[in-house]
Amino acid sequence: MEKMPKWVDIALIPLINLFLALVVSGLVVLYIGEDPFEAISIMVNGAIGSTYGWGYTLYYATNFIFTGLAVAVSFQAKLFNIGGEGQAAIGGLGVALVCLAIPWPHWTMALPFAVIGGAVFGAAWAAIPAFLQATRGSHIVITTIMFNFIASAVMVYLLVNVLKKPGSMAPETARFPEGAFLPKAYDMASAVGLPFSRSAPLNVTFFVALLCCVLVYLLLWHTRLGYQIRAFGHSEPAARYAGISPVKITMITMLISGGLAGLMGINAVMGEAQRLVTDPVQGAGFVGIAVALMGRSHPLGVFLAGLLFGMLYQGGGELEFEIPAISREMILVIQALVILFTGALDNMIRMPVERLFLRMRKGSA
Repeated sequence: MEKMPKWVDIALIPLINLFLALVVSGLVVLYIGEDPFEAISIMVNGAIGSTYGWGYTLYYATNFIFTGLAVAVSFQAKLFNIGGEGQAAIGGLGVALVCLAIPWPHWTMALPFAVIGGAVFGAAWAAIPAFLQATRGSHIVITTIMFNFIASAVMVYLLVNVLKKPGSMAPETARFPEGAFLPKAYDMASAVGLPFSRSAPLNVTFFVALLCCVLVYLLLWHTRLGYQIRAFGHSEPAARYAGISPVKITMITMLISGGLAGLMGINAVMGEAQRLVTDPVQGAGFVGIAVALMGRSHPLGVFLAGLLFGMLYQGGGELEFEIPAISREMILVIQALVILFTGALDNMIRMPVERLFLRMRKGSA
């Protein structure tokens, strides 16, 4: 069967979906009596109109890239991992334990161990649902979403009874030693003589996220293991016939997925808060599902979709501040519309576009 060009699937259809989502969002803004063009102008300017906006946009995008990659890897094996929220939280716990373990002399020494801590703790939290799916047939969707709530309870218990700073009433750990502080965008820009907002939380973890995009691409499309993961996702019976172990692939895929989600803790815990708090993830695990869907489970698509949702988050905050009539709930509606059109209603655009390109190809032939 003939297929559409790759660029249509990866770029054109998501752009059409995004355009429709913005049109409907504009109608909603118009309905409440505000100017939709002014609203979109404020959102864009707030997200990318200054170094302050870029700092927050890329900070949020970093979180979404990690959780989006986590979901994308599991999607390749047709495993719907929606436990990124809990895996990222437990990954943040691993990062915090590493940072508090010793008085690190410099961040370049602390960062590799923090990467290991976040990945190992996130993978360990994903391993239990993976084992239940692989050996007992427990549905991965049910177990991963249940483990989100368990992770939240574990974090509260540890921060109230075990890890809380002595003499403090706040449920959070002590501040990390200065040697574990990651350089912010301001520090990196100042080193090369460029201006950047001092208050922006963007830090060196953004480059770790970019590296993860490259590594995931190489894993999935240039290694034997990646081929096995994708083959298992396309057809489990065929993969079994080819000698691929479903238990092994399920476990390995979920461990990689959980480890990627756990790496988000580097950005939120080590890079921004510089301590562990009760909710370091703040919904980024669930946003990662939309990022993976919009990015077609491809690392490049995940990066672009993460950047888009980072802009929506930062621009939405500025819009709420500039136009009080547009509440935080309205911002959530706009984000939900983007998810709706790029996810649930994707075939509404895909099918007619596919037919159009097939007719054009036959006509030219």
